Formats: sequence, structure tokens, C-alpha cells
Amino acid sequence: MTFVETSKPRLFRRAWLALLVAMLVCVAASMLRPVEAKDLKGVALIVGQSRYEHLAALPNPANDARDMAKMLTDLGFDARNVTDRDASKLKRDLERFVEDAEGADVALVYYSGHGIEAGGENYLVPVDADVASLKDANQALVPISDVVDELRKTVPVTIMLLDACRTNPFPADAMVRRAPTASAEPIGAGGLEPVRGAKALGNAPAANASLGTVIGFAAEPGRPALDGAAGENSPYAAALLRHLAAMKGTEFGSVMRMVTEEVYLDTKTKQRPWVNESLRRLLYFGVAPPEPTGDDGLITGERRQLLLTISDLPDPKRAQVELASLQEGVPLDALYGVLKALGTEKIPEDPTDLRKVLDAQAERLKKMMSERAALRTDDPDIKRLVASADKAIGQGAMATARKFLDDAVGRVEETNDTVDQAEELIKRKRIADAAIYFDYRSAASDYAKAFSLAEKWDDKLRWNYKNQEAEALNSYGYATGDLDALQHAIAYRAILNFIPNGEQNRDWAITRDNMAVVLQNIGERETETAHLEEAAPNV
Repeated sequence: MTFVETSKPRLFRRAWLALLVAMLVCVAASMLRPVEAKDLKGVALIVGQSRYEHLAALPNPANDARDMAKMLTDLGFDARNVTDRDASKLKRDLERFVEDAEGADVALVYYSGHGIEAGGENYLVPVDADVASLKDANQALVPISDVVDELRKTVPVTIMLLDACRTNPFPADAMVRRAPTASAEPIGAGGLEPVRGAKALGNAPAANASLGTVIGFAAEPGRPALDGAAGENSPYAAALLRHLAAMKGTEFGSVMRMVTEEVYLDTKTKQRPWVNESLRRLLYFGVAPPEPTGDDGLITGERRQLLLTISDLPDPKRAQVELASLQEGVPLDALYGVLKALGTEKIPEDPTDLRKVLDAQAERLKKMMSERAALRTDDPDIKRLVASADKAIGQGAMATARKFLDDAVGRVEETNDTVDQAEELIKRKRIADAAIYFDYRSAASDYAKAFSLAEKWDDKLRWNYKNQEAEALNSYGYATGDLDALQHAIAYRAILNFIPNGEQNRDWAITRDNMAVVLQNIGERETETAHLEEAAPNV
């Protein structure tokens, strides 16, 4: 564990004891001389409350505590794990932890269990708590602010992660009294509230010996947290385990942003963690357990960048993406992945324009989702690539998914596999191209290749692929204003000849409609009206 002071963004990190936390002091740009890193001491108390005696039991906190304790130990903390503590034991655990933390550089408390808020105070709920406990909450429950205040007196950095409030466990009309003679306060209807003692960064007094406090909440203020599937981890714990254990030199604030968006996506927007912090230094984790490698490593790397991209999106844009995902029935992660691939600077500001973008990409994602299971092959490499592409799509790692699909196509071409398999892979790749990057040019090229494979063997596929090639060229021309692409898209005229005996069936109608769209797109970009006039009879 190390503290490092520097004035440059480039950090000088050394991993003492193989792991843990480094602090960067933000100093003036003129102060260029870094100081030597020093060994640090980090202590952690992990509390898991599952077996409540009088309240609803929680299946996962014991699992959360066990896994968090292992991870923090691996990161170099002197970590202690306790479970199912009644009021007296929990208070004693915390008192002992405050004593042990004296002289440490970082103190971290992770609590998983019931928690409530009343009168501006958050309380941890011991396993022996009942309705009568609310009459003397300061004694029968554990006020969080007291713990924070005690740790701040002697520890430079205090981190408290609260995976609490899996909905209020007490009767809805129950009242809380800090002491028997105190006034009664209603229990908050939702989750916990900002903790007293953790203030905005700009308000932190410079003279205070503490370097700051981080309070991480599993859910936004006033909102409940989810417990997760029985026998697993809560969404918040799972996100912490995934990202805290895998960071190498990533600033702690960024790590917590990843955790926030991970929970947001994994819970399908039902839960979004929140951080209240007053750090006056940048906090960094040091060397961590090995990163995922191979396909998983690629997916994880892009996933983290996606989470940071999502964290920068304002709520109105989030709401539009969520609505499009819900209405169109496409994975939220993948839809966000499309926007990331576009680049946040290219995301339309106008809500109407953004809706058009989302609708178009949702449609292409639906095609990709429906067709990706069509491949049938015994080739183990192709099976692996397809499985990895599926996983990448589920994680919103769309660029990585495209890479896997490109590799799969290459594998088919190398092995001279059957035409049917080649067609399926090419279909998947070109759909991924269009969905991910608006890369209509690439999609059109793949459609053309699929057409050449199927042209002699299947009249229906011949029509379909050539029709889709023209559609991709039209989309590219419309998006970029490329008249040459639009002119090539008038291949719809030739496509009409693919329909046997000039039959005016559904394929004929689709082709005519598409041709009219292309002609209209060209006409709108020309001063002459010939193409618009040609389009009119086909509409």
C-alpha cells in the first residue's frame, strides 16, 4: 500500500506488499517534484446480516460479506468479517474496529443487511432488532454518523460502503425515537439518506487532518436496494467485486462510477448506487489480482469504458435510451454500446433526432439478436467466437462483438466451410456492422458477398441479399449525403427482375417501396425534380 504525491496526471506508483491503495495529493502545477512512496496500512470491517430474528431474513448478506472480505484481503487490507450480529456485538465490533484503525491510513467498512433512515439519521439494523427497538434507536440500532465521526478523528481516509435498505423491514407506520424521551420520527419510505459528516469536496475544511470520507450507497437517496437472487450476491456487492478487485491504478472515483453503472444496467435501471464523498485527495487502488485475459479480457475492458461513458450521459438522454430499450425489446446494455461506438460527441442533442437514432439502431439490434443463434457448426473455434460474440453483445461491448464476428468470418473462409454457414456468419457480421457503427458501407459489402454466395442456389436469398445491399447503401447515402451511394442503391430496379414472372407479391411491393425511398432521397438533394417524379408512382 502506498501514498504518492505528485503534481502530474502521470502517477508514480509502486506496489508495496503487492497491493492496495495509493493517494495522490493535488498540488499546484508548479510543484513538480514527487515524493517517495511510503508503506500504508489499510483496515477493513465487513458485516453481513442475514439471519434476522424478528424481521425479514436476507439470504445474501452472508455471501456478500464472505466474498468482500476475501477480495479486500487480496487487495492488502487487514480485513475482519463478521456476520449476524446483534446490537451489543455489532456495537462492540465497531468500537474495536475504531480502536484498531487508529494509526491506519485507510479504514473501510462494508455493511450488508437491513438499514433504515429516520429524522436525518441512518441506522444499521442488528439481527435482534424488533419494533420495540425503534423506541430507543441510539441504543438498540447503530447510528452510522457516530461510526463515521469516530473514524474521521484518527484515520486519514474513511470509506463506508452501505449495501443496506432492502426495503423497510418495519411496519409502514412505525415511528423512531433516538431516545425514549426524544420526539418520534417516521421511517423513510425508501432508502438511506446522505450521511452527516461527508460533505461536498469544496466545503471540506483545509485545516482538518482527515483527507476525507467516502460514503457509498447501494441505491440513490430515498430508494431501496435489491437483495439479488438467493444464494448469490446483491447487485451492489457483485459490482464491487467485479470492479474493485480488477483495478490497476484507476482513480477510486472512476471505479465507483463503474460500480454505479454496473448496478444500473444489471438491475435493468431499478437501482442506481450513489456516492457522497469529501475526499481532498485522489484515491487510487494499487496492483490488483490478475485481469481477465483472452476473450473475457477484451469484453471486460470495453465494458468498463462503456460504464464510464454511461456515467457522463445526462438523465434526459438516459431516459430516452431506457424507453427505447423497453419499447423495442432490445438489451439496454447493447443499446448503450451502440451509442458509445458512435462517440458521445455524435449523440444528437435534439430529443427527436436522438429518438430516430435509437429506433434505427434498436431495429438492427433486434435483427442481430434474432439471427445470431442461426449458426450451426461443429468447428470449435467458430463456436467459441460466436459464444464470445454473444457474451460481448450482452455486456454492451459492441466493438469487441464485431471483432469476434470478423474472426468467425475469417475462420469460415479459411476452412472453406459450407456455403450455408458462410452465409449465416456474413449475415451476422454485416448486421453487427450496421448496428454498431452505422458502417453501412461495410454492411453493403457483406450483403454483396452473401448475394454472390447465394445467387446460384436460392432465388429467395438472392432477392433478400441484394435488397438488403441496396437498403444499406441507401442508409449510408442518407446519413452522409453521398449521392454516389444513393445512385448505386437504385439497384432496386434490377431487383425487381429477380421476382419470378413479374409477380406482384409481397417481395415486389417491398422492393417498389424501397426504390421509392431511394429516389426520394436522391431527389431531395438535387435541384432537378426527375427522381422525385419517378418516386411518386411507386409510393
